[in-house]
Amino acid sequence: MLLTGAILCGFALDLLLADPAWMPHPVIYMGKAISGLERWLRARLPAAPRGERLGGILLAIALPAGTLAISGGACRLAARLHPALGFAVQTVWCWQALALRGLALESRRVYSELAKNDLPAARRAVSRIVGRDTQTLTAEGVTKAAVETVAENFSDGTAAPLLYMLLGGAPLALVYKSINTMDSMVGYQNERFLHFGRAAAKLDDAVNLLPSRLAALLWIGAAFLTGNSGKNAWRIWRRDRRNHPSPNSAQTESACAGALGVQLAGPMSYFGTVHQKPTIGDPLRPAEPEDILRANRMLYVSGVLALVLGIGLRTAVCLWMQ
Repeated sequence: MLLTGAILCGFALDLLLADPAWMPHPVIYMGKAISGLERWLRARLPAAPRGERLGGILLAIALPAGTLAISGGACRLAARLHPALGFAVQTVWCWQALALRGLALESRRVYSELAKNDLPAARRAVSRIVGRDTQTLTAEGVTKAAVETVAENFSDGTAAPLLYMLLGGAPLALVYKSINTMDSMVGYQNERFLHFGRAAAKLDDAVNLLPSRLAALLWIGAAFLTGNSGKNAWRIWRRDRRNHPSPNSAQTESACAGALGVQLAGPMSYFGTVHQKPTIGDPLRPAEPEDILRANRMLYVSGVLALVLGIGLRTAVCLWMQ
């Protein structure tokens, strides 16, 4: 039950404090490890597709394994020194594995700039949370980008780490974060990472397969509870959940598009190159800045639903096993 308490406290701390800038975050050190391992592997393996693929496989093994060894060892050591210390370490890392309020705050900044009709500032604000080019986005394009990242990152930033911490505590949640961070750094289909990042991208797809679908169902439930169209969220999710090169990214995006009655995705520019992507949802109306606030309400409700259902199921299993 100590782990259940740590998860609850970690979730509460995320809601209250998000990610304070003064506090060292594990993802920063994961990023440094990824960059260092990439340089080290590239220097020692042939600069050919086969060598790059091997390097990517070694990276995809070493980073999660190292994360599990370090975080798991630290949690065990802390618990042996004192149960309260073990609880504190689990709580802090559960907190840092979640990114619900931080996502809401960043997207709210985009809304604030749009509400002031300051499009350049809105573009700069949304560039902090999306990977696409934002310099030429219209106000509607900025709105869609913010809504899409809120929906997609509910799965990556809340549902998936919460599921893994319910299964294996903070260490398993941090292993997930290491895989997700690795994919965000090297999982691109460009000249540099086409071969080197393949293993990281495939591993990220695998660990998100179940969480992304659970996240979509939670989002549909949140649509009903927040006055959005839960019925249309279900319909669009069933129809458009595969409209993305990734098997997971369109899961929550399609539920969100249906809930709001807008069309998301479509052509996007990355590093100056336009990528033709399928659309998600029906254009029942143009996207408007208030859709960011509506998406945030569904984000919070989805997160609370995930916590309540997850803790309830974990508690039931623990009681049944006693």
